[in-house]
Amino acid sequence: MNLLITNNTNENIDMNDKLYDVVKAVLDNDGLSMAYEVSITFVDKDEIHKLNREYRKVDRPTDVLSFPMNEEFLIEGVDSMLGDIVICMDIAKDQAKEYDHSLDREIMYLTCHSMLHLLGYDHIDEDDKKIMRGKEKEVMRKLGVFK
Repeated sequence: MNLLITNNTNENIDMNDKLYDVVKAVLDNDGLSMAYEVSITFVDKDEIHKLNREYRKVDRPTDVLSFPMNEEFLIEGVDSMLGDIVICMDIAKDQAKEYDHSLDREIMYLTCHSMLHLLGYDHIDEDDKKIMRGKEKEVMRKLGVFK
């Protein structure tokens, strides 16, 4: 597995091992191989607002965005790009305080949530939401950070 992490904020983010563990746990939980590449980018509230407006037509900031690749071909011996995750540090910090848990736990949850979107899960209707929330709980429990 290839995990690309980019920090476009002024925050010090030292979570590479934890982010790798989350991505691996989500793939393991779905019985998938590690033959994937995922990028995670940390941005501020202004940047995620622009991305949300441009790609989702929602004119407000959000905590995390997922951009699945849905490749139609695979190159043997090369990790297949699963997609991009964009996490807003400003909102992650606010949510960690709101939910009374650590920033690391919040970022791990947002990564888990977004990874599930990259794999095609969604939470638009109640049945799909139950499935996705159940998978989030399974992964977070396996990582020892379920609240």
